[in-house]
Amino acid sequence: MGVGGAGKLELLAKKTFGGSPELIKAVDFLNKTLKANNLMFGLTKDRETGEMTLSIYEV
Repeated sequence: MGVGGAGKLELLAKKTFGGSPELIKAVDFLNKTLKANNLMFGLTKDRETGEMTLSIYEV
């Protein structure tokens, strides 16, 4: 578990990509597949540039 106690997320990595609706499907797949490994994936979209940032967390 990440530093700081129960319920905290520890950011492991972050990478920005060009915007693509397929990234949403990929993040959903990763979250469902790797949940048992205490990993969680997040995706944010920059409204101005359309770029998407993928974040990987340890739960």
